[in-house]
Amino acid sequence: MITRTGPGRLIRVKERMNGAMYREILSDNLLPSARALKMKRGWVFQHDNDPKHTARATKEWLRKKHFKVLEWPSQSPDLNPIKNLWRELKVRVAQRQPQNITALEEICMEEWAKIPATSAEEESQWVEELLQLHTARVRDVEILTGLDLYRSTNLTLTSTLSLKTYLHTFESDD
Repeated sequence: MITRTGPGRLIRVKERMNGAMYREILSDNLLPSARALKMKRGWVFQHDNDPKHTARATKEWLRKKHFKVLEWPSQSPDLNPIKNLWRELKVRVAQRQPQNITALEEICMEEWAKIPATSAEEESQWVEELLQLHTARVRDVEILTGLDLYRSTNLTLTSTLSLKTYLHTFESDD
C-alpha cells in the first residue's frame, strides 16, 4: 500500500501467491496500514486486474469489509502509481548488491523504511517525484493511444481506459 503520506507495510511473500493468500495479506495489513498512515474515511483502494485481485471471493471480501475499490477495465495498461515505487525499490536494492535471500529481505525492508512518512518536506518531495514518474507514464500512454487523460473527454474513465486494450506498456525486468 502506498499513500500520499507514505507507504504501508512491506510483506515478504515466500511462495506463489493465490487468491486466499492475497485476501489474508489484505486482512492482516490493509486496514492496519491505513490506520498507521492516519488515512481518513473515503479513501479508495487500487489494485490491478490480476486474477487473484478480481476473483469473486476477493471482490466479496472487499465488499463485506466496505472497502471502496477503483474500477479498472480489463486488459488496460497498468497506470497504478505503486509501479513507480516498485521500480525505485528495485534500483535501490540492486545498488546494495545483496548476496543471499536473507540479505535481500533485510535490504528491501531497510530501503522501504527509508521512504519518508513523517516530515512534510520529505513527504512533499517524495510525493512530487513519484507523481512526476507517474505523470510521465500516463503521458507515454497518451502518446501511444492519442488520448489526453488530463483534459475533459466525453468518455467515462472506464471507456477511456478500455480503448487501450491493445496497448502494451510492459516494464523491463532488468
